[in-house]
Amino acid sequence: MDTHVWLAFFAAAWAISLSPGAGAVAAMSAGLSHGFARGYVMSFGLVAGIWTQVLVVGVGLGALIAASALAFSVIKWLGVAYLLWLGVRQWRAPASPLVTPDEPATAVSRRALLLRGWGVNAVNPKGTVFLLAVVPQFLDLAQPLLPQYLVIAATLAFTDLVVMAGYTALAAKVLRALKTPSQAKLLNRVFGGLFVGVALLLAGFKRH
Repeated sequence: MDTHVWLAFFAAAWAISLSPGAGAVAAMSAGLSHGFARGYVMSFGLVAGIWTQVLVVGVGLGALIAASALAFSVIKWLGVAYLLWLGVRQWRAPASPLVTPDEPATAVSRRALLLRGWGVNAVNPKGTVFLLAVVPQFLDLAQPLLPQYLVIAATLAFTDLVVMAGYTALAAKVLRALKTPSQAKLLNRVFGGLFVGVALLLAGFKRH
């Protein structure tokens, strides 16, 4: 991939990472619930989900999902169901005081956070269709495609890790200031509602 092409994609990658969505909600929810150090682990799961999407697009399955109404619908409603489950789970979380930096949460394992983050981004046909629309514009079909996809995956990983660090840190800062059970209950409801909202947006997403 030529430098000027990569720079153009680098700019696009920032726009992709900064755009609000399920990943941002998941990162902030993890930061609120677990603090920055543990919550940031979810970002690596989110990146793994992005890599899954790039792989799907790279091997041509993305085109199938975009072209097949049945395949698209199955993946879409799986994504909707997963986000709704996360929303209900967050909404019904115990209204106990949030943890502090001195008392990090350990109830949720790092593996669970990784898998949760992966699920948020991997089961998202909107991301697949978006990558199908964006990625081909930066590919040189006369050159080997694998190195180009690797550059694309690495670039998306870098921008997403930086952006999600910001979202997680912001939430973790809020965490330090919120101590009471009533505040914890309110935040659980807010983030539960955000997950449900993103699920509803995904439910209304249609192929173009």
